Amino acid sequence: MNAKSPNILPARPQIRQLDEVAINRIAAGEVVERPASAVKELVENALDACARRIAVTYADGGKTLVRVTDDGCGMTADDLPLALARHATSKIDGTDLLNIRSFGFRGEALPSLGAVGRLRITSRAKGFEAAEIAVAGGRLEPVRPAALTAGTVVELRDLFHATPARLKFLRSDRAEAQAIRDVVERLAMAEPYVSFTLTDASGGESRTILRADAEQGELFDALGQRLRGLLGAGFADNALPIDAEREGFRLRGFAALPTYSRGAAVEQFLFVNGRPVRDKLLIGALRAAYMDVLSRDRHPAAVLNMTCDTERVDVNVHPAKAEVRFREPG
Repeated sequence: MNAKSPNILPARPQIRQLDEVAINRIAAGEVVERPASAVKELVENALDACARRIAVTYADGGKTLVRVTDDGCGMTADDLPLALARHATSKIDGTDLLNIRSFGFRGEALPSLGAVGRLRITSRAKGFEAAEIAVAGGRLEPVRPAALTAGTVVELRDLFHATPARLKFLRSDRAEAQAIRDVVERLAMAEPYVSFTLTDASGGESRTILRADAEQGELFDALGQRLRGLLGAGFADNALPIDAEREGFRLRGFAALPTYSRGAAVEQFLFVNGRPVRDKLLIGALRAAYMDVLSRDRHPAAVLNMTCDTERVDVNVHPAKAEVRFREPG
């Protein structure tokens, strides 16, 4: 019950401009929900940099350490401060948001990570010297010379140290580690010609959790081998290649026989233009395709990538870019 007199008006709240640190921490709440979110953003940045080898290391479920190392094109010393500025990106120029071909495009990931953790970026572009920059709790340090052969190393320590209340919402180290593995596996499915390694460095040890070497050959051969390594022989031996095209949409991947159905939708991996997504329309279409051969309590298994003109799908509808909207959903 409010005991205040209704005749006493409250003081008028004053409108204030938030500082850059507060803005970044608020934005980080949408972009970085958990350590796996950070891994996703950093690995996607590596893929956008044309990396062919990506190594992910974490400790304590990613709460104390997330490190992503790649052999991509790298950044110069002049690029590094811009990489930590909000809405600074090399992916788009802002003139056509309906023609997005890269994973990242908003320029939010690195500033958000630097706002809620201790972030250090070391990078070297071809023809330039290596350099590094660090930011902790949104406070930027000067660019310094560094030692690195090529590519980029992004190291995030003490995630959410600047917003400790967020730590209470994280799950156990084991659950967060599994979420990281799920993210890396999905991205590895989308990029069979890129090698991925995932290492758990908890307790000062180094344990390889996942290793997927770059595959060779035609797409279906490469993808088939990648899925065999990630999902096992059970899926690979019971899956059929899918390659269908209709009205400007092309669907490629592997779909398992009805006899390999699951009790839950745990082996449904859907991609749009190589981007892992959760889309009710695609999930419904997959379910409908098995309607006559599966009971309602069984779920099909499939790894499918739909490609189309970028203008026919909007990827800018979700903070984590996990959902898409088709412009002609019918």
